[in-house]
Amino acid sequence: MAYQYHCLNPIAAVGLDRFDGQYTKTDDVNTADAILVRSAVMHEMELPAGLKAVARAGAGVNNIPLEKCAEKGIVVFNTPGANANAVKELVFAGMLLAARDIVGGIEWVKSAAGDENIAKAAEKEKKKFAGTEIAGKKLGIIGLGAIGVLVANAAKHMGMEVYGYDPYVSINAAWNLSRDVKHVTDVNEIYRECDYITIHVPLMDATKGMISREAIAMMKDGVIVLNFARDLLADEQAILEGLASGKIRKYVSDFANPTTAGKEGVILMPHLGASTEEAEDNCAVMAVDELRDFLENGNIRNSVNYPNADMGICQTAGRVAVCHKNVANMITQFTAVLGGAGINIDNMLNKSKGDFAYTLLDTDSTVTQEIADKLSAAEGVIKVRIVK
Repeated sequence: MAYQYHCLNPIAAVGLDRFDGQYTKTDDVNTADAILVRSAVMHEMELPAGLKAVARAGAGVNNIPLEKCAEKGIVVFNTPGANANAVKELVFAGMLLAARDIVGGIEWVKSAAGDENIAKAAEKEKKKFAGTEIAGKKLGIIGLGAIGVLVANAAKHMGMEVYGYDPYVSINAAWNLSRDVKHVTDVNEIYRECDYITIHVPLMDATKGMISREAIAMMKDGVIVLNFARDLLADEQAILEGLASGKIRKYVSDFANPTTAGKEGVILMPHLGASTEEAEDNCAVMAVDELRDFLENGNIRNSVNYPNADMGICQTAGRVAVCHKNVANMITQFTAVLGGAGINIDNMLNKSKGDFAYTLLDTDSTVTQEIADKLSAAEGVIKVRIVK
């Protein structure tokens, strides 16, 4: 089969090079089978009728209308973990910038650049920029996904005592997590016990503003709070109050906004977390691989609006993929249509995620467009695609 893809943002060539001769890049989004995107906002975009998938070269998907895509049978992918090392490294940079007044020291050197006695003056001034070491301190990590696990393990090597909180920690993350990390079941323990607190959870209704005024009140005096996930995870007005009172020593964030920009005690970066060549390459490679597996095999890995589903490479005569509502009697309808056409189902996989579900059907003979149309007519079906 032939496929067309469209890039809403520049995507690293190392990723696009993974498309083979079946794929053509198109400048006309309306002809695209798949879209690759980084930061472009898609909420007001008219989604093409033939669009099958969107791949976000990154983890956050707040720029994509997930529900709207799901309703149209458009599977949205992201690339969790592809930028994890880049963010991990910046977390430690932020931690060290907060622990020691490195920025203040650098600015003093700049201001004294014309002083021929700068070396002597530096010996007198450096006490103003003295700080503390991170070794031996308690680090609390909220969220033990790809980034949180890397931060936790590296912090142990840096000599820190690490507390980790994640009620939904995956089996893969648990296997990768150092056995020396103290896994707590109550996030309040992190608020009460830790000298440094870093948050690595997705932004959703349940996590919005979780670093709240109440949470801050529980924290140790002089705590350092780091936020490299999303600014709205913290009540930043409460953060500023904590800084003013001395409860919070420093707030380090990767999200520049009017609330915190230029404020005393805030170290603010312009969303640099995943801004490395390596991270952009990793995200592009992962996004393209996900698209190819979906378009060519019907498999779903790392979707944010449809369930994961993997039946490998089709070994039978045909494969059909069906996006549908997560309601009763869907499989009965599919088997009735195929059975009525004299087509035997060799293998089947049905998965659901919230209001939506996805079914892969491997058949012993080719499914024609006429049969696909009959499947599409079944109540609750959103989109049917003949994969093979």
